[in-house]
Amino acid sequence: MVVGAGFVGLPLAVETATAGFQTIAYDRDSQKVQGISRGISQVGESANAAFGPLVQSGKLTATTDPDVLRDADVIAICVPTPLNKARTPDTSFIMDAAEVITSRMRPQQLIVLESTTFPGFTREVLLPKLSGAGRRLDVDFFLAFSPERVDPGNATFATKNTPRVMGGSSAASLQMATALYQTFVDRVVPVASTDTAEMVKLLENTFRAVNIALVNEVAVMCRRLNLNVWDVIEAAATKPFGFMPFFPGPGTGGHCVPIDPLYLSWKMKTLDYHARFIELADDVNSAMPTFVVQRVTEAFEERKLTLKGSRILLCGVAYKRNIDDIRESPAIAIIDLLRRSGASADYHDPHVPTAKVGDMTMHSVPFEDVADYNCVVIVTDHQIVNYGALVEKARLIVDCRNATRDFRECYPGKIVAL
Repeated sequence: MVVGAGFVGLPLAVETATAGFQTIAYDRDSQKVQGISRGISQVGESANAAFGPLVQSGKLTATTDPDVLRDADVIAICVPTPLNKARTPDTSFIMDAAEVITSRMRPQQLIVLESTTFPGFTREVLLPKLSGAGRRLDVDFFLAFSPERVDPGNATFATKNTPRVMGGSSAASLQMATALYQTFVDRVVPVASTDTAEMVKLLENTFRAVNIALVNEVAVMCRRLNLNVWDVIEAAATKPFGFMPFFPGPGTGGHCVPIDPLYLSWKMKTLDYHARFIELADDVNSAMPTFVVQRVTEAFEERKLTLKGSRILLCGVAYKRNIDDIRESPAIAIIDLLRRSGASADYHDPHVPTAKVGDMTMHSVPFEDVADYNCVVIVTDHQIVNYGALVEKARLIVDCRNATRDFRECYPGKIVAL
């Protein structure tokens, strides 16, 4: 049983059903459930060759009825863990799921939390919740934490072949959860505790956030030094040791890099410790949309143009290439900043036909309309886009992803690097 049929839960459900388990995806979203029941996935990661046949065979089903939890042997919690308006952890989705589960628990169920959270949450919050009404760990239920490692758009690593870290609330819970996950994941990595597993997940994404922030700041410095940051990184990457290339961009997006490190930062504040690297990385990455708009403004000023009254087209609104996910996408902030500066802003994204931006629903404009805009800002470097044709059609390009690197010499003065 998978609670939450989204970017994490549905790929998990596909793998467990493929392994031969009768799998039910429970979600409150009736449209999502109806889509799954018709063999239609709203999550690209699970839209593989196995998905349709699994639904048709009845091996994978979906429901909005929480009472099916009573019959489950295993319940995996795969619900969102966003930040609230104060940019502190919002674990309400986990607690809502726990409330639904506890009112329907039966003896010997294994509960596995996959939603990212702060170190100590499983032990300090979820375990006591599940232990209500006299229920005992290892007697009435088992509990483990296995952080999801979903990377949307990754053609090499998916749920099955990505190693999974596993922490148990007890030795018996760890043994049971490990034995289960080994049936549908190629490698399971047991760790000492649920706290350790929670910290592993946050370290992974903090590592990414900090290094992305570093290279984003290098991009800002290279602008001041009149250097091309892409040339600098490419040359540095020739060193065969001691250097791992990260690449700058318009900001971070998705449900992990911009959010997960702040879970750790918040937790450390409760222990009277200031996680300086995390806070600084968040500041740098959050400022990149403003830097992008500054680059557009500078490019206009160099050409004796003004941003106010101009038409700007964003190429890509998804937070990363080759996917349709716009969660926390820096494109949303860039659109807002451009509009506040007096420009009109539209987008073209072959993966995102419509996007909710603030209170507005926007639609992807046709590629053929590129020439109608004063400037194109490449925010997401989807591989499906013909960048040669884009450069030829566009009047001016601000390239945040180095997608037009092969055309710099052919179109001098038209392409502005980040």
